[in-house]
Amino acid sequence: MNKSLEEHWQEVYHKKNENEVSWFQKSPKLSLDLICSLNLNLDSHIIDIGAGESRLVDNLLNLGYTNISVLDISLKSIEKTKKRLGLKSKLVNWIVSDINDFKPKHKYDLWHDRAAFHFLKDSLEIKNYIKLLKNSLNIDANLIIATFSENGPLKCSGLEVSRYSKNSISNLLKNDFKLIKSEISIHNTPFNTTQEFLFTKFKKK
Repeated sequence: MNKSLEEHWQEVYHKKNENEVSWFQKSPKLSLDLICSLNLNLDSHIIDIGAGESRLVDNLLNLGYTNISVLDISLKSIEKTKKRLGLKSKLVNWIVSDINDFKPKHKYDLWHDRAAFHFLKDSLEIKNYIKLLKNSLNIDANLIIATFSENGPLKCSGLEVSRYSKNSISNLLKNDFKLIKSEISIHNTPFNTTQEFLFTKFKKK
């Protein structure tokens, strides 16, 4: 595991409250709308990648989903999310891992990633992520990825990011995934600034 990267995110979640980071959402509405549009069975295997303290898991539990996994490189972020959920946290499979080191124990029906994939800059890491996607998802599984758009920030949390267009991300994934929908979303940060995201929904071929 890349210790320096792990330490970076540990420090972020140790020093800052959930509403003191730019990516905070009180309600992950667009992610939820896209997930609800899939009409998944409540026992579908869902994983949220690089979730941090995202409230997506709270909402999925409230909707009745029973097989939810949450992955983040930061143990601190997962500890804080568990504390927020209280007893409900026992219903979730928690995974502390760098995505580059993740070895899934089973396959998923939905892979959700809001603002984790775009931190991958190295072409080999991006290639390995896509290979992980291919091997970790069931046939006809769904993929929701949100990244900074071409008009989004160049950096986030002090780290350089990759920015994507509908064409560039679909070209990366076209061998194994069919683009179903793409949407530009303007995210209002807690600091009264805006960030432009690209949300994409894919189906595994």
